Amino acid sequence: MQDIKDEIIRLKKERDAVILAHYYVPDEVQDIADYIGDSYYLSTIAAKAQEDIILFCGVYFMGESAKILNPSKKVLMPDLQADCPMAHMATVSGIERVRKEHPEAAVVCYINSTAEIKAHSDVCVTSANAVKVVKALPESVIYFIPDSNLGRYVAGQVPEKRFILNDGYCHVHTCIRREQVIDRKQEHPLAKIAAHPECRAEVLELADYIGSTSGIIDYVDQTDAKDYIICTETGVFHEIRSRARGKNLYSAEKEQVCPDMKKNTLLKVLHALQRLEPEVRVEESILRKARLPLDRMLELTGMKSDE
Repeated sequence: MQDIKDEIIRLKKERDAVILAHYYVPDEVQDIADYIGDSYYLSTIAAKAQEDIILFCGVYFMGESAKILNPSKKVLMPDLQADCPMAHMATVSGIERVRKEHPEAAVVCYINSTAEIKAHSDVCVTSANAVKVVKALPESVIYFIPDSNLGRYVAGQVPEKRFILNDGYCHVHTCIRREQVIDRKQEHPLAKIAAHPECRAEVLELADYIGSTSGIIDYVDQTDAKDYIICTETGVFHEIRSRARGKNLYSAEKEQVCPDMKKNTLLKVLHALQRLEPEVRVEESILRKARLPLDRMLELTGMKSDE
C-alpha cells in the first residue's frame, strides 16, 4: 500500500493535480488527499483550485460541482460509478410543476443533486450553510430539493418561511432510527449524541448537536465528553480520531456506510492519475445554467467563485 501512496504523491506533482476527498471515503484515501472536508468546504476549494487537474474522491455530484465551478480544469474521479441515489430523487418535471403552482417560490437545491437539477434551481445549499442561505433569500416560500429530512430541519430553523418538501432522502441517514439511538444511549448513558440533519426528525429530537459532517467533527473535538454516538456515515471517525484522540465513538446503527463513497480506493486514485481518466464531463449548456445557483450560494455565504 505504501508503494501505491508514494506513486500517487509522485504523479500528483508530475500532473499538477490537487486531490480532494470527502470525509466518507475510505481512511487511506483521506490520508493521501490535499484537502479533506464536507461538500461546502470542498466546493470552495474546487472553485479556487489553481492546479491543472482536480481529482475528486467522492460521489458523482461532487465531481460535477467541481467542474461547474472551475470549468477550465480537468476534473477526474477514481470511479464515475460512485453515485448518490438521493441526487436523482428530484426531477425537472417536479420543479416545473411547483414553479407553475407556486410562482413565488424559490427552488433551493441541496448540493447533493445532479447538474441538470442544479440548472433548474435558484440557489444551491449544503448542510453546513442551508439555514444561512435560506434566511438570506428574499422569497418567503421555499421548494427544498431533494432531501426531505434536511428540508424539514431547515424549515424548523426558519419558521418565518413556508416550505414545500420533496420526497427524497439519504439511505444512510434514513436507516438510523430513534430506537437504535435510544438503545445505544442506554449502553453509553454519558455519551453525547451528534446527528447530521439528513437524519429523521425522530433522531434529531434526541441529539445534543445537529450539524454537517465538518460540524460534527468540530463538535466532538471541542466538547469535553468522553463518549459520542455519531449519527452519520462512519467515515468521519477517521478525522475525529486524528483530532480528538482518546474519545470513544459509537455508531447508532450497524451499517452507517455509503457503499458508493467506498468505491474510491487508492488503486483507483492511482489509475486516474496514470491515465488521466475517468474524466467528469458536463454539457456546456447545463454547465452554464448550473453554475448560477452554485455561484449564488457562494456569494450568499461570503465567497465568490472567482476570488
